[in-house]
Amino acid sequence: MKDTHGSRGGESTGPPGPAAQLAELDEEQLRVLRRVGRAWGRVSASPETWRRALPVDPDLGAFPPAAQLRPARFGRLVPLSPLGASSPGEQVDTEEPPSGRLGRAEEWARRLVLGVPLRSSALVSERMRKLVALPVLSADALSSVAYGPEAMLAVLVLAGTAGLAYSFPVSGAIVFLMLAVGLSYRQTIRAYPHGGGSYIVAGDNLGQVAGLVAAAGLMTDYVLTVAVSIASGVAAITSAIPSLAPDTVPIGVGVIVVLLAGNLRGIRQAGALFAAPTYAFIIAMFALIVSGLVHAAGQDFRPRPTPAVTVTESAGLFLIMRAFSSGATAMTGIEALSNAVPAFKPVEWRQARTTLTWMVGLLIAMFAGIVVLTHLVGVVPSTRETVLSQLAHFGFGSGWMYVFVQAATAAVLLLAANTAYNDFPRVLSLLARDDYAPRVFMRLGDRLAYSNGITLLSVAATLVYVAFDGQTAALIPLYAVGVFLAFTLSQAGMVVHWWRLRDRHWRKSLLLNALGGLLAAVVFVTAGISKFTSGAWVAIVAVGLFLLVTLRIRHHYATVRARLRLRPHTVELPAHTAVGPGTEPAVPYAAPAPRRHAARPETNGENEELPGEIRHLTVVALATLDLAGMRALAYAASLRQPVLALHISLTPQEAERVRAYWTLWGDHLPLEIVVSPYRATVAPLVHYIEALHRQHPELTLTVILPEIITRHRRHQLLHSRTAPRLRRALRSLPKIVITTVPFHV
Repeated sequence: MKDTHGSRGGESTGPPGPAAQLAELDEEQLRVLRRVGRAWGRVSASPETWRRALPVDPDLGAFPPAAQLRPARFGRLVPLSPLGASSPGEQVDTEEPPSGRLGRAEEWARRLVLGVPLRSSALVSERMRKLVALPVLSADALSSVAYGPEAMLAVLVLAGTAGLAYSFPVSGAIVFLMLAVGLSYRQTIRAYPHGGGSYIVAGDNLGQVAGLVAAAGLMTDYVLTVAVSIASGVAAITSAIPSLAPDTVPIGVGVIVVLLAGNLRGIRQAGALFAAPTYAFIIAMFALIVSGLVHAAGQDFRPRPTPAVTVTESAGLFLIMRAFSSGATAMTGIEALSNAVPAFKPVEWRQARTTLTWMVGLLIAMFAGIVVLTHLVGVVPSTRETVLSQLAHFGFGSGWMYVFVQAATAAVLLLAANTAYNDFPRVLSLLARDDYAPRVFMRLGDRLAYSNGITLLSVAATLVYVAFDGQTAALIPLYAVGVFLAFTLSQAGMVVHWWRLRDRHWRKSLLLNALGGLLAAVVFVTAGISKFTSGAWVAIVAVGLFLLVTLRIRHHYATVRARLRLRPHTVELPAHTAVGPGTEPAVPYAAPAPRRHAARPETNGENEELPGEIRHLTVVALATLDLAGMRALAYAASLRQPVLALHISLTPQEAERVRAYWTLWGDHLPLEIVVSPYRATVAPLVHYIEALHRQHPELTLTVILPEIITRHRRHQLLHSRTAPRLRRALRSLPKIVITTVPFHV
């Protein structure tokens, strides 16, 4: 794992941006690259010779123009400078253009739902202020008061009134846990101002395996957050409208689809969409609590008798610990804010700490208020109606306020899963950055969201929700294990962090984190033991499988990286006749000679019959200067035809870095860099090739791409498939050849 101490102020602790996919060369690789360049100088024609041999002008303009341009309202089309086209202001798709009427209809619907693409420079504007961040990142924790107290009481009621008598002590312990963990995460945000979730903190301070275990716990928890929140929200709906109970699963799946679409639109728009239900829920809960307390004050706060319940267990320590771990699910969303610090407007860490304080205060007030109100009203959990529904019926009858409470509860529970949608893709992108997950999860989508991670979360949550028939009671036993495992490792990592740093007030910070870690460990052990047979084993097995898969992915990427590294012995080449354009045995480029044979039928220019009639230009699409890339360049140069290297950069900074590497190598071949601020790679490549074809339709363009070929087919999924996509996009154009230079690992 990379050394990414947030306390040092490094940006590396935050999620990877668009330029993260191009790995930087270390000092050894830079030295070897310089040696490779010197070796090229001995065996290749001069750079000037290669440039003079180019039959085209490689500079086709900026892509897109420097001005801030917006795509068409319902499409990916972006106005561009000419890029070799005959008319300025031409539009080009930011991805492979759809084909056919059906494809265009699908593309129009996609843009209608997801919105227009955003430039990478808009990333800074896709930030949240506190009033938006509170509902987006706190919805999970705040909405859990709808099922946390009920989950605790559902265990205590098994011992009858004797068990319910422990509701206040157990609730008090949970409130103390909320306060301790909240204070602990305030210290984490201060120490890791660029984002320090459990994965970063545990990995930095406790080692690689601890970080992965913490990430596994978080990822498991995020999937279950979506499933549990939606199951609880649907339960609130069916409590008010019992006739919808048979449609529990379809309703929940429909909500996941809505969440998927909302989050694919980007952070800020998802926040605006989901803010209202969260604030409505807060208002509804405080209205319910105040109304109940006012009614109880009229009765001198004398509790109403609880209905008769069947006693199935004794009120022993094991039952109390189970109730404690079940009720502690009410605080599973606290981690979200420390993960999402980079999503705040500046100053990020200060805004995040303030929002965390608001969240913990609201959570404690609502949780304690619901527990007290439940005791005063004498409500017990029921399979037919939720505890909140019973309290709302008692306080407001069946009038409009009851409807408001149930609607707000259902809405916030259904949308509370949005917290997971903000954090799951971020954690997955960090894993991909460190080579523990496929690199496709580092890519930002059109709306500057990690679209692949969002889609994976939706699929996983749907499978879990359907497998458990959307029943909250069946999902709760799986819930607390993963998140409290992550809490424990994160806080233990912070203890080590403060012990090493020993800055001002380090003892107080260490004590707070040690207390939070100890309490989280108690909940984790309790939940793991008491709920093991009820389903906690599933979460534990999931953590183990996650650890196995991520380590195997890391091993594969490490093997590939070692194979792709430039090595000194690969450049000890003997000097021989210089390789260059037009040298024997190739035919130098020249204007086509007049034809003396009869005219041929129209074939889109593809009417060459003799080798000398074919005029070449080889374009090498290059991602980075590694061994596979150098092999592709060497192969292209060995053909003794004009060669143009082409690199698609996702940011101007990446373009500058590639240009510097190219200069260090010796600038032996012409290089054209196209900046694609919409993060597309294939589409700009396609557009550039099309522009070259328009400029010189008599040329046969051979596009060469290095391609990683893995020994096992399953590993191929970890690498890009650019060549097939390029073939599909360009197959309608004549005189364009796509070839790959395989590199076997």
